[in-house]
Parts: sequence; structure tokens; C-alpha cells
Amino acid sequence: MTDLDALAGTAVGGTLYGVGVGPGDVRYLTLRAAGLVRAVDVLAYFAKKGRPGNARRIVAPLIVEGRAERRFEYPMTDEMPAESADYQLRMGAFYRATAEALAALLRQGQSVGLLAEGDPFFYGSFMHMWRRLSAAFPVEVVPGVTGMSGCWTRANLPITWGNDTLAVLPGTLDESQLVERLRLTDAAVIMKVGRNLGKVRRAVEAAGLLSRAVYVERGTMDDERILPLAQCCEPVGAYFAMVLIAGEGRRL
Repeated sequence: MTDLDALAGTAVGGTLYGVGVGPGDVRYLTLRAAGLVRAVDVLAYFAKKGRPGNARRIVAPLIVEGRAERRFEYPMTDEMPAESADYQLRMGAFYRATAEALAALLRQGQSVGLLAEGDPFFYGSFMHMWRRLSAAFPVEVVPGVTGMSGCWTRANLPITWGNDTLAVLPGTLDESQLVERLRLTDAAVIMKVGRNLGKVRRAVEAAGLLSRAVYVERGTMDDERILPLAQCCEPVGAYFAMVLIAGEGRRL
């Protein structure tokens, strides 16, 4: 056993592990997360149709040869509004089927590491599995560096000072709601930008914050892109993109 393995601990059979894999760079995994990727019986992950799966890509350098894997492919991601009845129906069925598949592995006594981009309890699909399975099986959640933390660090942007308040807003909100909430906070992170980039940019400008806003795309990843939001002219942003607005509070 290596020193890393000793620090990270082992995986217990019949346990579901929600493994936070951080914002994109494998070097940002915790020791516990890295150890579990190598120790669990089954490595599970979500993926968009036709894609390898971003969480799986992040931990690829750590996967032991011959490790059993389970891929759970979303029926959709951002193709339609999350509030629509069709989206909720199809995604609900998907999460139920995924939970049943995981439960079958856990009943067999296998340890399962379900990968989660960023932190498992922050806008993560893992939470839908936790809600369905935590009452029946042992579950350990391994925290991870959030995507927003990775992005503001890569943008060299201290996000809050002194008594600044920070709002984390989904870009899927109505434009008027975005404007209202932006006007009430000192600093903001706008997530789920993607197809909502045009609306988000208009809202930021209407709130008088465009000069302070930074657009970060695929932060900490190889194809990272960082620029002022005012210079971002694309009608649609990347799926892994967010807008950061740093606070201007007390600086000693």
C-alpha cells in the first residue's frame, strides 16, 4: 500500500460513494477522491449522449486497468427547459432507473464510486441518487473543489472581500429575475450559462455590472477560455461556462 492509499483509505463493499472530482483538472482531486477512484469495485458516471463523460475524463489518469465501469447516459441535458413537463418526466424516469441499477450493484456487496463534477452536493446529478438511496444503503459523500472556485482562481479574480455577499444564480432564471437578484448582491456567480449566454449578458448589463463581469469557459481544463463578458459576442456559450462578478468590499 502506498502512502497515498493509506491516507485516502479504502472502499467498503455495499457502499455508494459520491466522489467529487473537481472542476476539470485531475490534480485538484482530494486524496480521498483519488484513492476511491482506484479502490472501488465499480466506477460509475453520467455522460451526455455521444460524449465520453466529463467526470470520467477528469479521472482517466487514475483509473486502474480492468476497473469495472457503469456509464449512465442522460436522455437529454440542455435541449429543453428544465421546467418543462417533458423534461421532468424523462429525467425523473432516467434517475429512477439509474438508482435501481446502482441499488442492484450495492445489494451484491459491491462498492460503487459515482463521479460528480465539482462537488456532489452542488447542482449535481449525484444528489438525485443520494435522495433515492441514502435511506437504504451506506453513502459517503466526498467533497470536491467546485467549478466556480476553480474558475475564479483561474481568472485570478478574488470573488468576495470583507462583508461582501455572494449570490450563486442559475442562468436559466427569467431575465427580469436575474437583473433583480444581481442588483441586490455584491458579488455573483452565474452558472448554467450555455444557451442562456445572450440573456445573461443583457441582464448583467441592465444591472450595471458589465464592466466587472468575466466569462470563463471550461475553467481549469486544457481548452480553458477567459475574457471580459463585454468582449464575449457569441450568442451561445459553452456547456461548461459561467460568468463571474467579483465584489468590491473592504480591501485592507
